[in-house]
Amino acid sequence: MSLFVNSKDTIVTDAIDGLLAVSQGRLQRLDGYPHIKVVQRADWDRSKVALVSGGGSGHEPAHAGFVGQGMLTAAVCGDVFASPSVDAVLAGILSVTGKAGCLLIVKNYTGDRLNFGLAAERARAFGLKVSMVVVDDDIALPDLPQPRGVAGTLFVHKIAGALAEDGADLDTVTEAARRVIAGTVSLGMSLDTCTVPGAPKENRIPAGKAELGLGIHGEPGIEQVEFSDARSAIAMVAERLQAAMGPGPHVALINNLGGTPPLEMSILANDLLNSGIGGQIAATIGPAPMMTSLDMRGFSVSLMPADEADIALLARPVGPWAWPGLAARAHAPVLPLPDGLAPIKPMASAHPARKQLIETCCDIFLTMEADLNALDAKSGDGDTGTTLATAARALKGAVDRLPLADLTQLFRAIGEELSQTMGGSSGVLLAIFFSAAGDASASGRTPIDALRAGLERVQEVGGARPGDRTMIDALEPALAALPDGLPAAAAVARAGADRTAGITRARAGRASYISPDMLAGHNDPGAEAIARLFERLAAAG
Repeated sequence: MSLFVNSKDTIVTDAIDGLLAVSQGRLQRLDGYPHIKVVQRADWDRSKVALVSGGGSGHEPAHAGFVGQGMLTAAVCGDVFASPSVDAVLAGILSVTGKAGCLLIVKNYTGDRLNFGLAAERARAFGLKVSMVVVDDDIALPDLPQPRGVAGTLFVHKIAGALAEDGADLDTVTEAARRVIAGTVSLGMSLDTCTVPGAPKENRIPAGKAELGLGIHGEPGIEQVEFSDARSAIAMVAERLQAAMGPGPHVALINNLGGTPPLEMSILANDLLNSGIGGQIAATIGPAPMMTSLDMRGFSVSLMPADEADIALLARPVGPWAWPGLAARAHAPVLPLPDGLAPIKPMASAHPARKQLIETCCDIFLTMEADLNALDAKSGDGDTGTTLATAARALKGAVDRLPLADLTQLFRAIGEELSQTMGGSSGVLLAIFFSAAGDASASGRTPIDALRAGLERVQEVGGARPGDRTMIDALEPALAALPDGLPAAAAVARAGADRTAGITRARAGRASYISPDMLAGHNDPGAEAIARLFERLAAAG
């Protein structure tokens, strides 16, 4: 797999230099590359308790991304998934620790515990006050005597960081950190493993499965489970967390493990707040990438019991941009649509034949969703089938509310429905098509002539003509042949759709942005949809 890196040996130092370059002077580093990789606050004066954390790289923005006012004083970075050396940790401690002392925040991995622990002992030999806490929030392996430290570590950074910023002494900061650790629980799930630079990718999670409780270094989880959708995935994670979480309101930290798109993270957040533990969540942090595992396509949820004082500390603004902030649980109001955009509710009327025709057309579009998406992926963004299927589902669900007995009003109502439910330019153009057909029908034109008038309006507004590689290449000849019957219309629609495979320079639609070699040999998905519609209508008689 190709990666945007220069050399496996310089991945971490290159990334740190990039972080420093865009930090606007807020961050600095110690000398000592490549063995000592310490990022620290540029405004630190050693008058307060220093907070030092770190560990292997590959978890960005943790840990260097959380260095700044109100959080970490310094982060000690190891190589990818490798603990930093004792000397590196000691250098970080010595560079930021004054009379107030230093708290080391360590995730519960053997290498981190040993290297940070020995560095702490050596720092104490220098006469410094150093405390260390070990985060063990992962509940994936309940019988493990040493649970792993994962994204719940961020709660410790934030609470301890706020107290240290306020001038609390080392004992107070350390005790708060231990309290947070004692109450925090975390669990993750992923659909794929991560890609470690310089190593072959381990493809151990088959299609249709998800791995529950895998570690942030790609370690196998407690089990592979069946995966169907986001809601069921969250329900499974929430059930395990509920068994381990304590009483009282909690803050949920919703963490992107690195490779999950923001769209999907928002779905997961919504499902979490509506899950069996949603009522116990008083505030959220994220969804955002905070403690990642390179490009792992997964998420984790961390829960911390929080009283009003904790909420205030978590809500405190901080310097690091990587911290997404805390959002108190609130009901989002749903406002009515502006005047003129509220859904039109025409007087429903019955017409069995038209109802059957509409439902048949909708069913046809639903059956071809996957095929059209696959075809569109060859020359577009792969959503033509989904766009048409979404409209079909909405129209089929609204059919009993339509004025089926009044063709003029029916055309207009279909146009209105499509304008509200069908996305993209296709939705707009089809809404114009049916609305214009309704206007033509109102002036006394026949149903077929009304549809032709709708097509003329679409061409006028959209600018596409036959030969431009759009659905018009199939729709225009089909409507022209429709007076001769559905078989004739289907034949010319198929011929028009197939011709688009030879049109390598589109002049309208999204295909106009695609290079000719990517268009050659593939039918336009919109034209293919029209051809299949007429073919199946003709076959149904």
